[in-house]
Amino acid sequence: MGSLSIWHWLIVLAIVVIVFGTKKLGNVGKDLGSAVRGFKEGIKGDGEDVPKAKTDETGKVIEVADKDKR
Repeated sequence: MGSLSIWHWLIVLAIVVIVFGTKKLGNVGKDLGSAVRGFKEGIKGDGEDVPKAKTDETGKVIEVADKDKR
């Protein structure tokens, strides 16, 4: 009794489409997609803020480069 069946969800979806219209829902979906894409690009970044580490031939870290180092 507590869970909603597929028919309940289809009725809710139909009401949302009737109230908002397909064009407005399409625009909302497009805006949401571009926001998620921008968030992923922001998380990925270009690596400029990440300090570089110098390693020897065995892979041990020798020195971590600090961009604030003078």
